[in-house]
Amino acid sequence: MSSSISQSLPQLSMKQVLLCGAMVVTLSMGVRHGFGLWLQPITSEMDWTRQNFSIALAIQNLAWGLFGVFVGMAADRFGAFKVLAAGAVCYSVGLLGMAYAPTPFWFAMFTGVLLGLAQAGTTYAVVYGVVGRQIPAEKRSWAMGVTAAAGSFGQFLMLPLEGGLINALGWQSALLVLAAAMLGIVPLALGLREPQFAKASKRSAAAAPVGNPADIQTARQAMKEAFSQPSFLLLAAGYFVCGFQVVFIGVHMPSYLRDYNMPAYVATYSLALIGLFNVFGTYLAGWLGQSMERRKILSFIYFARAVVIAVFLLAPLTQASVYIFSAVMGTLWLSTVPPTNATVAQIFGVRHLSMLSGVVFFGHQVGSFMGVWLGGYLYDRTGSYDVVWYIAIALGILAGLVNIPVNEKPLVRKPVLQPAM
Repeated sequence: MSSSISQSLPQLSMKQVLLCGAMVVTLSMGVRHGFGLWLQPITSEMDWTRQNFSIALAIQNLAWGLFGVFVGMAADRFGAFKVLAAGAVCYSVGLLGMAYAPTPFWFAMFTGVLLGLAQAGTTYAVVYGVVGRQIPAEKRSWAMGVTAAAGSFGQFLMLPLEGGLINALGWQSALLVLAAAMLGIVPLALGLREPQFAKASKRSAAAAPVGNPADIQTARQAMKEAFSQPSFLLLAAGYFVCGFQVVFIGVHMPSYLRDYNMPAYVATYSLALIGLFNVFGTYLAGWLGQSMERRKILSFIYFARAVVIAVFLLAPLTQASVYIFSAVMGTLWLSTVPPTNATVAQIFGVRHLSMLSGVVFFGHQVGSFMGVWLGGYLYDRTGSYDVVWYIAIALGILAGLVNIPVNEKPLVRKPVLQPAM
């Protein structure tokens, strides 16, 4: 939906959009970031391999990306509220299935497919569609930074809580508590119910002002246009690397540290620190994106990640080095999200923003699949995570390079001639 639509329809208040969007992302991303804490208790009790657990989360990330494209289409067409409410129910059912899955196959179905669908419907692409339509362009990157920072705060807030639930109740009961908590997304989604989507008839009447090519563009036309732009493909390639790095670290870091006889609390604090410092990193990236070229911000982030990982591997592994690595990596963690999505909005407009963000995010999730799966696969084959760490460094350098030539200028479309009256 273009700015012309946004200006002609009633708007939600900025505070309401940011508060409700931030709370939704806090819950959804907070739970998702803690899944690595369940690797060892589940595999130990169920007598499964790390690869069994890893393939389920790999499927989850791939399903999240694949479903995200279609969920984005639905959110652009019917509004975020319905998608968020359905996603919350899927999240709750998926966590219940994760708790009681009797075999690796059913674990992959619930933890992989259903939770992947749930995350597609409750995270950035859907919420950013509302932000893009409801927040003025001059504040859009900043607003996306605020929302992403909320997801990071969710990681910081939820990880110690999830670790405490596992210790106090056991891993299975902890999942039941989280399943109930995820239904809290439904009332929060009411705050993101945009006026133009309140009734289908109203939306149909308002959806396509005559003469503006961005407003009458179909989803298929928008998709074709996006894939014809090299910058769109470069953003997706960079996002692939982002997914590979963060999901590998988020899922396998606890086990990596336990292999070096680190206490369990070190892993919990490590992931919590990543979430805490990511609050500042994502906010800063969104704020800088209002005045700096976002391609330069993205290139810096990816190059910096490669350097940070390399230094972490070269330095002696101590609790202090783990916490320093987590703090610095946390600053770079999801800081790619605001500049990437704001660039997509700037180039293509916001009419199909949820869908196009979902398409770019699919690249992220293919990388996530590879990161989490390769982590488990290569560990089972070699007894070490070293090869995956090296791949993460090389990909960081590559992503830094591919973002340099991104063209952020808005597309100029030919005006649509109106028929004579």
